[in-house]
Amino acid sequence: MKKSFLIFLVIFLVVFALDQFIKHLIVHGFDYESEAVSIALIYNKGVAFSMFSFLGSTLKYIQIVLVFVVLTALVRQKEFFIHNHYVFGIIFGAGCSNILDRFTYVGVVDYIHWHYVIDFPAVFNFADVMIDIGVGILIMKMLFLSKTK
Repeated sequence: MKKSFLIFLVIFLVVFALDQFIKHLIVHGFDYESEAVSIALIYNKGVAFSMFSFLGSTLKYIQIVLVFVVLTALVRQKEFFIHNHYVFGIIFGAGCSNILDRFTYVGVVDYIHWHYVIDFPAVFNFADVMIDIGVGILIMKMLFLSKTK
């Protein structure tokens, strides 16, 4: 368990720090425009597609409570945590970075607008991509493991 938690913590910190570094660059003026993607600062006061933005500053406190509830549940499910510690490091590092944005700025720092082939209707960030990758890995592992049993 200790080794799994240490790996979780290292991955958490790397994802968290990298996301905050990228956001620092964006907040301080970095932008980019091409045919496929635009990089420009947008503050998202809600969650995906600005849902729940009506909650205002209450949203960040709800998210903190959710993080602690899920972490508590994971600690109680030691076997599940041990087998997925690196995935949870990715997901929690990215998620906590987005929560920190709510305290540091007026909302989550989003900056990637994808418009190649399709004009994706939302602006997102590195943390969002890491959360999607982490959840995708978890789903793939669960599907693969259920077929082998």
